[in-house]
Parts: sequence; structure tokens; C-alpha cells
Amino acid sequence: MNTDYHTPQADKELETMRQQLETLKRKLSQQDIVNDRIIRKSMKHTANTIRRRYYAIMALSLFVIPYSYWVFVQMLNISTAFWIGTCVMMLICCGATFYNSLNVSNTNMATGNLVEVSRRMARAKKFDSDWLLFGIPAILVWFGWLSYEIYKLDNDLLNNPIFWGGCIGGIIGTIIGFYIHFRTQHQYEDIIDQIEEITANQ
Repeated sequence: MNTDYHTPQADKELETMRQQLETLKRKLSQQDIVNDRIIRKSMKHTANTIRRRYYAIMALSLFVIPYSYWVFVQMLNISTAFWIGTCVMMLICCGATFYNSLNVSNTNMATGNLVEVSRRMARAKKFDSDWLLFGIPAILVWFGWLSYEIYKLDNDLLNNPIFWGGCIGGIIGTIIGFYIHFRTQHQYEDIIDQIEEITANQ
């Protein structure tokens, strides 16, 4: 004997449940879209912060070229060769910073392909990290050269206020430089993690 359990009331309840399920799905989909937009906006803000920091570093590098001539050559009577070496180092720093800024600038955080954005951020993060392999030895060589130039002017190096002023400035600059470096690295990692969070839910 066949028993039909589908009564009009049961059918009505099933249809109501289906409608409620569809409504829930739409709300979840809309929530995902909102979350996606919020995360993308956050990533864009972080990338813009990194880009502005790079622009500031480039501007500072170019400013040092004429300023260092006035300080080293005009005021301290240090050799022109040392000033030229300083200029070369600043130009390399500016060029490397500009090159890496392209990875941050050529991205569309709002609607772009997040996989490609993630690749660019990872590339920029690695370049920024590898830059220390050049930056630290270059600064040590530069400071050694500066010490030699000061020694030529005054053999009593340890009692020379210019030397100790350079040491204090170097320490402060190193602390600021490492702070900027690690902050930038952390921001790159934040962007990459946020992209992974979005793509994991797709």
C-alpha cells in the first residue's frame, strides 16, 4: 500500500523553508561581498602607505646630494671624491626604491586579480628584504670612508666632535632605518595574509 505523505500543508512548509534558505544564501553572499570590499579597501590603504613612504625616501635621497656637498665639501672641507661617492650611493638607493615602488604602484586593489597582486607584494617584500644585503655593507663602507676623511683633517679622531657627531647620527639613522624596514615588511605580510583570506573563501 502506497502512502502519500505530501500534504498541502507539508508542501507549503517545504516551500517556506526553501525560500528562507535562499534568503539566507543571498544574505551570506552579500556579506561576503561587503567583507571583500572592506578587506580590499584596507589593503589599498596599506599599499598607499608603503608607496608614500617610498616616495619620501626617494625625495630624501635626492635632497642629500646637494645638501651633502654643502656640509662635507663647503663646511667640513672633506674631499670631493667622498661627496661623489655619497651621491652615487644616494642615486642607487633612489633607483632601487623607485624600482620596488613599481610593484606597489602597478596594482589594482579594488577590482584587480588578487593572485597577481599577491605575487607583486611577495616580490616587493623579498626585494625590500634583500636590499639589506647591499644597504648594510654600503653604509659600513661609507662610514669607514667618512672616518678616514675626518682622520686626514685631524689625526686625533677620538677627540674630534665631528666624528662623534657622525657616530651618533649613524646610530639614530640605523634605528630609524630598521624601524622603517621592519614596519614595511610587516605591512607587506598583512596584505599577503589578507589576500589569502579572501581567496580561501572563493
